[in-house]
Amino acid sequence: MVQDLSVHHRPVNSLFLASDPRAGAEYTLCEEQIEFFHEYGYLKGVRILSDEQVEVLRRELARLLDPQVEERELFYEYNSNESGDPNHVLFHALGAWRIAPGFHDLLWHPAFTVPAAQLLGGAVRFWHDQLFCKPAHHGGVVAWHQDYSYWTRTQPLAHLTCWIGLDDTTRENGCMQYIAGSHRWPDLPITGLAGDMDTIDAVLDNQQKREFEHPVAVELKKGEASFHHPRLVHGSFPNHSDRSRRATVINVMKDGVRSASNEPLLQGVPVIPSGQKIEGQFFPLLSEVPLHGLAK
Repeated sequence: MVQDLSVHHRPVNSLFLASDPRAGAEYTLCEEQIEFFHEYGYLKGVRILSDEQVEVLRRELARLLDPQVEERELFYEYNSNESGDPNHVLFHALGAWRIAPGFHDLLWHPAFTVPAAQLLGGAVRFWHDQLFCKPAHHGGVVAWHQDYSYWTRTQPLAHLTCWIGLDDTTRENGCMQYIAGSHRWPDLPITGLAGDMDTIDAVLDNQQKREFEHPVAVELKKGEASFHHPRLVHGSFPNHSDRSRRATVINVMKDGVRSASNEPLLQGVPVIPSGQKIEGQFFPLLSEVPLHGLAK
């Protein structure tokens, strides 16, 4: 029988549990980091996972990459290759937290929830997770986009994304790239997630195009993360290297965000009528308040 871990709003194993309840203080961001995030729209190099934790998630991911995985029905979306081009493969799936204990428990890991609460400035509620995998030699792109362009079925805009590398990520294997300061731009039209890196040009004005001349390559060690604002324009180039580029993404929102749609917010999830607070089985509260205020 398939077990849906979304019924558990607490860790089910001990992979991320700290023996000392005060241990979360070590994950608190400093004021300079918070200021940098608000100025540029991102913060990189935040350690989330130990090497041992990375290995557990890699083992779980290997099973989830099998399109015949028993619990596939629990994914909100599952794309073995979202690009559709066998020469440029991009695995992309939403919903691993419902299936794999490690990806489920990661949501409550204080190394994530503490800085997330600080950057959101309040209690953190889960939105959805993602897996992105680019195989060696023929990994595809994630085209330039703003996350919130896909999330306007929620209101107000009070979201945060945490991108966690399960491999060392570099320019060579297709690391994340940011357009610093673009979180101040208005919402852009959706131009596709797995097409090419030039499609977005059609919706940019001349000043925005000039800002694209200096993207920030976010190179990370495995287990490190970057946080970014939902309007920050980001994407990643192909992986033609000899190494894979695997990542998990946690998308969250400030507690109190409401539905802006009378359709299911995620595939297979019961409707939350427009105007009502997003909560319930599929949107658990992860962190009540920022730890010891907003900075250390």
